Amino acid sequence: MERLRLGVNVDHVATLRQARGTIYPDPVLAAAMSELAGADQITVHLREDRRHIQDRDVRLLRRTVQTRLNLEMAATNEMVEVAIDVKPDEVTLVPERREELTTEGGLDVAGRWADIAEATRRLTEQGIAVSLFIDPDPAQVAATCDVGATIVELHTGTWCDLPEGRERREELDRLTLAAREASEAGLMVAAGHGLHYHNVREVVAIEEITELNIGHAIVARALFHGFERAVRDMLALMAR
Repeated sequence: MERLRLGVNVDHVATLRQARGTIYPDPVLAAAMSELAGADQITVHLREDRRHIQDRDVRLLRRTVQTRLNLEMAATNEMVEVAIDVKPDEVTLVPERREELTTEGGLDVAGRWADIAEATRRLTEQGIAVSLFIDPDPAQVAATCDVGATIVELHTGTWCDLPEGRERREELDRLTLAAREASEAGLMVAAGHGLHYHNVREVVAIEEITELNIGHAIVARALFHGFERAVRDMLALMAR
């Protein structure tokens, strides 16, 4: 079975920096340390309100990342222009609301077909791979194929937040089915949101998933154990 790839999201290194308006800690350094520890991708979310990652971070990461740079962003004209200028390896289009603490739920691709298709077309023409962050819903998987994206990232946050019981098992079944349908449709399948050291193994067991994007849990563990160990500990749990 193919080795599961890890994308490390370093947004919350920038969150700590922005809390005091300093120049440290630097998410660019965190990204380099993640790669040294074995990360396959660096993921950052450049939000419209710039609450954590800044334009400066994205441009420096484009120059320094040795693996792949995945830029999460809203499907707006401003963000598409930034991506076309920076040219990350991959763009993940996500829903975004100013008042949310973090991304809440997946992108409604079926409901926003026209503008997401246009953003996907513009990015693809520039040689940038496009991923859509969606809930594990068959209609959203089908819409992802229709707009021309080649990657889907399944939102695992709902499953992560549910207590043990029937609803949690049903949500895992939804994730498993969506991953299978996406893979059969020719999409590369990633997953992320809310994953941590105590729940990741159940998602690792879904064989169609080839990549996980994890940030908050890794940054939190790094506070006590250092970035390289935090990444290596997660990679060990992801081993199939």
